[in-house]
Amino acid sequence: MNPSRWLLGIGTLVSLAAIPLHAQRGTARIYGTVIDLRTHAPIANVQIVHMGDGRSVTSDSLGLYQFDRLASGLVKFMVRAPRYPATTFVVALAPGEQMERDVELEVVAASSGVVQALPEVKIDAPVPLGSRFADFEHRRLTGRGQYMTGEEIQKTGAGRLQELMRAFRGVQVECGGGAGCFIRMSRAPMRCLPEYIVDERVDNVFGPSVPAPDIQALEVYTGPADVPGEFAGRNAGCGLVVIWTKSGPPRAKRPAPQKPDSTATGKPESPAGST
Repeated sequence: MNPSRWLLGIGTLVSLAAIPLHAQRGTARIYGTVIDLRTHAPIANVQIVHMGDGRSVTSDSLGLYQFDRLASGLVKFMVRAPRYPATTFVVALAPGEQMERDVELEVVAASSGVVQALPEVKIDAPVPLGSRFADFEHRRLTGRGQYMTGEEIQKTGAGRLQELMRAFRGVQVECGGGAGCFIRMSRAPMRCLPEYIVDERVDNVFGPSVPAPDIQALEVYTGPADVPGEFAGRNAGCGLVVIWTKSGPPRAKRPAPQKPDSTATGKPESPAGST
């Protein structure tokens, strides 16, 4: 046998053995419903792809999907469906977590071929984002904090939250030392870090790393005088960052489906069918 080929084979085996099994498969699960953003109707035959390992599931006739055996940490998915633009969403999973996340898609309007010019109308009030963002809209009207919508975020071209935060008053982004970048409020005492609320729950681990393109709405409060009453009792002195993502808030109304784990095939169970 060629010695170099033999050594290459040994090296390959060692490298594969060094990869922990939990990095490839885990015990977490994510499930939910794919719905149309405008009509709220369920969407069938939507493909949801795990961008880490390439696995995919397809929503059933009720729009339900389910992904089993997911590793903990940040997991990114791509969503593809006819008539809808491809989109992505990111979730932060704990070991063994059973997370329900609905996915909202917006249909691409078809061109009629005839465009009629309309007179320009000046609109002073901000465009509402929908019923899901009722709390965001209410707080935006008070003017106590600083706000940015998904459309405004997209125009900035920012890829990371740290880049996006540079546009807000009273916010400092500190980078260096090999530890990455940190967001601090200029009025924060003792150089403490702000608290993050992601989709209606406190998440100071996932919050600072949410990709900017995944944010649909953003609220920034730089001090205790700005923090709304519903967030009272939190670490308001350090500031507060409220993030609304495309995947929406977790819900606990329906229990997670209890299906036997098909470890033999390595594919997620129904209601989502694998592709």
